[in-house]
Amino acid sequence: MNNKQDLPWDNPRFRNWVAVARACHVLERTLTAKLAPLDLKPAQLDVLMNLYRHPGMSQHDLARKLLVGRSNITMLLPQLEKRGLLRRESDGKDKRILRLELTEAGITLLMKALKVHTALIETAMGQSTLEQCDLIGEQMRKITEALDSA
Repeated sequence: MNNKQDLPWDNPRFRNWVAVARACHVLERTLTAKLAPLDLKPAQLDVLMNLYRHPGMSQHDLARKLLVGRSNITMLLPQLEKRGLLRRESDGKDKRILRLELTEAGITLLMKALKVHTALIETAMGQSTLEQCDLIGEQMRKITEALDSA
C-alpha cells in the first residue's frame, strides 16, 4: 500500500464489519463451549432446530436451508442417527428422497440445547434495546440479501 492510500481500518464500514465478525466468532466459540456438556456441536444444533421446525424435510432441503453442501449434511446425519436423535425414512412418492424426523430423544436434547442457546442470545442481544435489536436484524437481513445477489 502506498502512503496516500486510505487504510481499511480508517473506514467506519470496515471497522464495524470487523466488530460484527468478531461478535459472531465469540458467540460461536461460546456456544460451542456451552453445548459441550450436551455432547452437541453448533452445526448439529442447527440440524435439530431445522428438523423440529420443518419435520419431514429432505436432506437436500436441509442442506439448502443451512447454506451448506449436501456432503456436509451427509456427514452429520449418521452421527445424529446413531445417537438416536433423528431417523431417515424413504419418501412415499420418491424412494430416492430421504425424509428426516426428530426422535423423542432428539426433541428432548433440542429443548435442553435451546435453553443454552437462548440464554446466550439474550446475553448478546441484551446489550441493545428492542428497537436497536430490530435494527440490527433488519440490517443483517439486508446484508444477507446484498451478498446473496452479488
